Amino acid sequence: MEEKSYQQKNRNHLKIYNSLTGKKELFHPIHKEYVGIYVCGPTVYNYLHLGNCRTFISFDIVFRYLKHLGYKVRYVRNITDVGHLENENLDIEDKISKKSRLEGLEPMEIVQKYTLSFHNLLNVLNVLPPSIEPTATGHIIEQIDMIQELIKKKLAYEVNGSVYFDLKEYKKFYPYGVISKNQVDQLFYKKLKFIEEKRGFHDFSLWKRAHSNHIMNWNSPWGKGFPGWHIECTTMSTKYLGETFDIHGGGIDLKFPHHECELAQAIGIYNKSYFAHYWMHTNMLTLNGKKMSKSTGNFLELKDIIYNETCNKTFFPSIFRFYILQTHYRNIMNFSDKGLIEAEKGYHKIMKAIKILKNLEPKTKTSKNFDIVFNVHHWIDICYQAINDDFNLPLLITHLFQISTLIINDSIQNISHFHLLKKYMIYFVFDILGIQEINHHEEDSKKLKILIERLIKFRTEERKQKHWIISDKIRQELYHIGVLLHDNKFL
Repeated sequence: MEEKSYQQKNRNHLKIYNSLTGKKELFHPIHKEYVGIYVCGPTVYNYLHLGNCRTFISFDIVFRYLKHLGYKVRYVRNITDVGHLENENLDIEDKISKKSRLEGLEPMEIVQKYTLSFHNLLNVLNVLPPSIEPTATGHIIEQIDMIQELIKKKLAYEVNGSVYFDLKEYKKFYPYGVISKNQVDQLFYKKLKFIEEKRGFHDFSLWKRAHSNHIMNWNSPWGKGFPGWHIECTTMSTKYLGETFDIHGGGIDLKFPHHECELAQAIGIYNKSYFAHYWMHTNMLTLNGKKMSKSTGNFLELKDIIYNETCNKTFFPSIFRFYILQTHYRNIMNFSDKGLIEAEKGYHKIMKAIKILKNLEPKTKTSKNFDIVFNVHHWIDICYQAINDDFNLPLLITHLFQISTLIINDSIQNISHFHLLKKYMIYFVFDILGIQEINHHEEDSKKLKILIERLIKFRTEERKQKHWIISDKIRQELYHIGVLLHDNKFL
């Protein structure tokens, strides 16, 4: 079977678990040759932790596979660079403003700093950039237009310079809670402070008036303020993908209220029964059995496992990516050093098999018909079947392990269609899973980086002890190899 035939055939067999319906459904794009995907990106106020990375790696696979199948994919992933209030019923400072105050930088300096960090991290993890990466601050006018339209439809109301979505009015015409299956009337939290100007407790902000100490604000028909969290994504997704599109994705923690509110806004404006056809949600990567969170301190960053102090060894980013893919994206995954070590072994096994395969030429068939034992077409089919079953990558990796064992044990040379085995092994590992080979230059570079980081950490401890001569000597030596340190004067 030719390559195009494999890809064309599997276009018709991809099933995606749709959070909207609660079941796996055959994927049928709105337009035959085109696919539109929107994934909620980060709020850029801090470095990403490993749980965040899992979401973006998972949707990178979706992007890669749809492109592999021959679709023209427009992948939109936003940057939230405005300080919205995620819980508007609490009188708390927004995250970007708080970080601006703590670091002594302007809010947009914070945004730039952590946007660059976000891009650098995903590049290290071999996550492809999206087709379009819009920012919330770049679409203020469009958000205001959308809010005005909701007011015209009497689905929103203005009070004292703030605008709220009228959930009671919306529910007269449309259901709410269809993604998360939440009954909103049962979600009244008595302990939370209620904003008295709202008509209903669950009415959410479309636009918030800015108090005098709120740095990020814009002019609007209702006075100076800033957009609500949910309106940003509805605006950007529909601007670049249309009133309806194929896939909307994000972490499971966004299912409610963020995605429910996005859906309500879009349905309210466009008066259509759906917004995105398929809603995909990645589950959590936990640590110590609990959700990773910067606010609780229960998290790890990629730098924490590049040199893992517990294991006393180096793990490369490709190993972490491979580790993440060994658990289905809809299942909770608890991070463990043991799992990372096992993933490293599996990674090297597959890479060894590929190296052998690249340099291997099939022997002439003997009287023993090995093709009866191993059929390449069947193996390719079951690999595709695994991916098509809602991206069952753990099963795909199992098939990769099985063929790797045969290759390493020199049991594969008598096979027919040898060129297909080479081609699809490379497709599955590099093109679809996005795994990268670790080269020796990368290893040397990582070891140097680890050494420098440990030296800087040692110097920081010496400065705390006021050992100025030693710390100055280390800084001078680092300067000679191009590492410039800016000391905190308060130490």
